[in-house]
Amino acid sequence: MHAWRHSLRIWLAVFAMAWTAAATASPVSRALDSGWQFRLSPNDTVAAAHAKAAEWHPARVPGSVHTDLLANGLIADPYAGAPEAGLQWIGLAEWEYRTEFDVDQATLGRKHAELVFEGLDTFADVHLNGKKLLSADNSHRTWRIPVQGVLSARGNELRVVFHSPIRRLLPRVQAMPHKIAGNYPSPYGDEPKDAMTANFARKPGYHYGWDWGPRYVTAGIWRPLRLESWDGLRIDELHIRQSHVDSERAELSAELRIQADSAQEATLEIEYLDPDGKTISAAKQRVTLAPGSNRTSLPVSIERPRRWYPAGYGEQALYRFTARIVGADGSAAQSGRRTGLRSIELRRDKDRWGRGFAFVVNGIPIFAKGANAIPLDAFPARVTQAQLRRVLESARDANMNMIRNWGGGYYESDAFFDLADELGLLVWQDFMFGGGMQPGYDAAFRANVRAEARDQVRRLRHHPSIALWCGNNEEETAWKDWGQGKKLTAEAPAFARKVWDGYVQLFGNDLREIVAEEGGGVPYWSSSPSNDLDGRSNDSDHGDKHYWGVWAGSEPLENYLDETPRFMSEYGLQAWPSMATIRSFAQPSDLRIDAPVVRAHQKFLAGDGNQRLLHYIRAGYGEPRDFEDFVYLSQVMQAEGIELAALHHRASRPRTMGSLYWQLNDVWPGASWSSIDYYGRWKPLHFHARRFYADLAVAALRHRGRTAVMLVSDKTEPVDAQLRIRVLDVDGKTHRDEHRTVVLAPLAATPAGDYADADLLQGADPKRTVAVFELSVNGAPVSRRLVYFEAAKSLDLPDPGLRATLRRDDGEYRLELRALALARAVWVEFGDTDAEVSDNALTLLPGETVALRVRSKAGAEELRRSMKLRWLRPQQR
Repeated sequence: MHAWRHSLRIWLAVFAMAWTAAATASPVSRALDSGWQFRLSPNDTVAAAHAKAAEWHPARVPGSVHTDLLANGLIADPYAGAPEAGLQWIGLAEWEYRTEFDVDQATLGRKHAELVFEGLDTFADVHLNGKKLLSADNSHRTWRIPVQGVLSARGNELRVVFHSPIRRLLPRVQAMPHKIAGNYPSPYGDEPKDAMTANFARKPGYHYGWDWGPRYVTAGIWRPLRLESWDGLRIDELHIRQSHVDSERAELSAELRIQADSAQEATLEIEYLDPDGKTISAAKQRVTLAPGSNRTSLPVSIERPRRWYPAGYGEQALYRFTARIVGADGSAAQSGRRTGLRSIELRRDKDRWGRGFAFVVNGIPIFAKGANAIPLDAFPARVTQAQLRRVLESARDANMNMIRNWGGGYYESDAFFDLADELGLLVWQDFMFGGGMQPGYDAAFRANVRAEARDQVRRLRHHPSIALWCGNNEEETAWKDWGQGKKLTAEAPAFARKVWDGYVQLFGNDLREIVAEEGGGVPYWSSSPSNDLDGRSNDSDHGDKHYWGVWAGSEPLENYLDETPRFMSEYGLQAWPSMATIRSFAQPSDLRIDAPVVRAHQKFLAGDGNQRLLHYIRAGYGEPRDFEDFVYLSQVMQAEGIELAALHHRASRPRTMGSLYWQLNDVWPGASWSSIDYYGRWKPLHFHARRFYADLAVAALRHRGRTAVMLVSDKTEPVDAQLRIRVLDVDGKTHRDEHRTVVLAPLAATPAGDYADADLLQGADPKRTVAVFELSVNGAPVSRRLVYFEAAKSLDLPDPGLRATLRRDDGEYRLELRALALARAVWVEFGDTDAEVSDNALTLLPGETVALRVRSKAGAEELRRSMKLRWLRPQQR
């Protein structure tokens, strides 16, 4: 008995030692984010003019040179006033960053040590202890650098030198006998307008300026870096490939890339946490590893899986998979991945209109409702988790189910996609090509892009939210439709053919192959808009569509109703943000349409975009009384115009299967096409979007004297509902009131009537009459649409007698609004007082009362003093 106990103690001790060795041998990661300094390189040609910047100053990593200069008081706020022109020297300069760090003996004793940079912007030389280790040339790649043998126990100096992308590339571009098209030429003289460099740099394109954001050509360590060390084993990658997923079974395979120091036998185990947090062992087997990189896979099967669905169609069930490997020598490593189980396809059936374009998730054709997302800041390292959550939750709260990550920015953070997974937001993901034309004919450029693409697809492919990888934004249509191809062909036909062949190779072949190999079954699309290189590039009958006849072409808003695409991936109208946001960058003396500061924050047409806004405001709403009225009317126009288009798209199902307006968010405070401004404040458009993107909606659309009524349902089962049609005088007199029971077909737009103006008006004055279409389910209203018979500026609107009552109610405030007559486009605001209203941008019918919730830390009296109501007023001409 004693001998047995002695043997047991020995066995337990050996077992404990083995697991202790495994634990200590596991890869160790250490963030290198402290102690950084930066300076303008003293030998740079601009150093004499900026001597203070050439001294060493504290820096933040991750970060950028602009934010470091700002934090040290060396430049003014790049967003306040109009400082942009005076800050272009930063993008022309060379910058140095340095830090020192110590390394413990355990790290020094490991066989492998690597510096891992998740983002270097962009042309960067990395030195460690005086030895040059890397010359980076792509801000979208992760750089892994072996440093064993270079590290010391004390005082390791890590130095990174960033070269100006403009100065690095300009000689090459200027030497080209024929130029390829760029995007937005600089108005500041930092590079010639006929030799734009952005298309040759693998750097966020919007840093060079866009028609919604400033030109700040950044540099810096913009994503985290770390020191990794390990012995024996490391799991480079864990991918859960979904071979087949349905309601009965999920057939998966856990695919791994494993680094091994030596040939050995090892035990590999896969387990997962189900959506309820229950741990389940999925697979276990012995594997034989060779020295170096190894690939292996284990089959995993899950009975009756809980599948991941887009918002509105089911739960966002998420599983957490973990792979653990233990070698015969006791070395160990593990890796984890969270993912959702779902099937996805891009369905392109031929039909009577042409060829469809519909996303199908778990067998359900999804009408994509959403918007295009741009970067949340000119300096991405300062985007916070709170900002991401606010914007993406706002998208979900507006009943969106898809976001298009536009190609002129950067590949978003893991945190962005984690939130998209949790919120049920499908992501149309562009590769980072924003416009113009790329040097795809250059083999080195394409090789760099291929490495970038493989890096990013592998990083993001486990996210169930990713619905599509798209090669670029607007490059094919620019070549075919905007004259770029014709112009270059006329100048240099051989070079033009070379450019186009390079385009086809990069976007038609290279990226397609990488997505097919690495993307886990997610479809690929070569450009937006396009028909995937098959014929026309911006065709309403095939592929996806960008429609800018309204706004860019100055066409009337009603023309939205004449454009019925298969999938509308871009369309939009501009508006200014709230006055509180405008006051964050402008002084009271700046609040004029033509003021320099206002023009500096209006990037469309290089500051002349306010004239386009006035064109639409005057056409529909009359002449603004003052600047604040101009801002308000721009917002009303944007909201009502996009609502018209979005409801038309939804009413055109199944011909049209997606509506993504431009754009969701802002990169800085200024005029743009967004529905959420830089500070996260909702414009009227976003409140409208919550209504026109609702699962059940009545689309009553008046065009050329007729109103077609369609009842739209994203539900997967039929819905019994009630439709009420009223025709009212603006003072409340009822001309018509009818009710009928209707059945909304699932996943469809159901016709519910087509009315000539004369049928609805029955002789009533069109300037004083409104038709109201209301949809209710079980007696509760779910959607309402008002139809007017004249432009807003021509309506004979009385004073609505709008009254507001605010009182404290259960920890919040209750705001009651009552209108005696029609109150159109009511907007509640609280000036600079921080307050959020549960609903806004409302139209109240005569005699109607609505109750809103107001969240604020301010007291009731402060809220009452600061509250201001706006509505469309009569004779606004």
